[in-house]
Amino acid sequence: MPKNLDRLKNKVFQNIFDNANGGISIVSPEGVWIKVNKSIIDLLGYEEAELYQLNFRDITHRDDLELDLAYMKQLIDGEIENYQIEKRYFHKNGYVVWALLSVSLVRDEANEPIYFIAQITDISTQKSATWHLEFLMNVIKGQNEKLKDFAHIATHDIRTHVGNLFSITEFLEEEFEGTLKSSENYKMLKGSLTNLDETINHLNLMRLDKPKKFNILNKLSLHKYIENSIYNVSAIAKREKCKIINKVDRGFSIMGIEAYIDSIILNFLTNSIKYKSAERLATIELSSSLIDEFVVLKIKDNGLGIDLKSNYNKLFTLNGTFHKHPDSRGVGLYITKNHIESIGGKIEVESKVNEGTCFSVYFLSGLNTA
Repeated sequence: MPKNLDRLKNKVFQNIFDNANGGISIVSPEGVWIKVNKSIIDLLGYEEAELYQLNFRDITHRDDLELDLAYMKQLIDGEIENYQIEKRYFHKNGYVVWALLSVSLVRDEANEPIYFIAQITDISTQKSATWHLEFLMNVIKGQNEKLKDFAHIATHDIRTHVGNLFSITEFLEEEFEGTLKSSENYKMLKGSLTNLDETINHLNLMRLDKPKKFNILNKLSLHKYIENSIYNVSAIAKREKCKIINKVDRGFSIMGIEAYIDSIILNFLTNSIKYKSAERLATIELSSSLIDEFVVLKIKDNGLGIDLKSNYNKLFTLNGTFHKHPDSRGVGLYITKNHIESIGGKIEVESKVNEGTCFSVYFLSGLNTA
């Protein structure tokens, strides 16, 4: 009876392991996959035998590897009993899979580590929803910035006209002393001007609340951010047979916001890959130069190109598209231009249809920053 009970327990465990909705795996202390269930195979795209030939490090995003290894060491050293982190894996097809990883450690009777038990839950959909929300918030933020810019115009230009109208009313009062002040129409005019002046004062307060744009800029290595972005699109570039060449000077530093620089470079790279020509192997070349107080980043490709004569006016507008690509939304360049300008830069473009495009991005130089 005890043997039958053991067999039953083993069978139940095996069924739970194999058919669990979430990914379950057993990993050696060295990081080798020992046992995986079907959910892991479906999530990562590898055959079971292929995974057993890999170390988990081979398919972990490098930016998440250090934290994962640090927690594993703490588990082995007995400092913690388990841990849970969000991390990125590379699918067999090259794209990134976001996962919630929960890990615990099993030890033998001598308290030596035997294997890790890892539960891996796909959270890519949740991450995508979060990014979409962040994008919407950025669009709203951009609209708010435009409203504040309008407030600046109103406080500068309209205030001048209001001041002029107040001066005219004083001249009229002097000219028609004793009669004009008793006019109801004149009283309404004076009251309207006073109300308009108060409204402009309110708009002025909005403008003064606007943060100083350049107080939040940091000195950043342009070459490092280029390298990171190339790494992040390396799987896509490989799939699309696209060669990316980084000729950016390692000594150049720029003033910027980390998240903005990541977004700017990544958008240009993905656009160049997306709009490659089917007639030739895709090549993207990034180079840099110094012009006055700017570090100029050039991103040149040999793709489809843009008819600037017909499309320049909508090039950086929201929903402006120029090619019939299924992923074209007309959003990327709009956001990118706003990012560039918000950190004190500017953007220029040269392009010829079926020859390629070259974007020149002007960043404030950090070379002379203390």
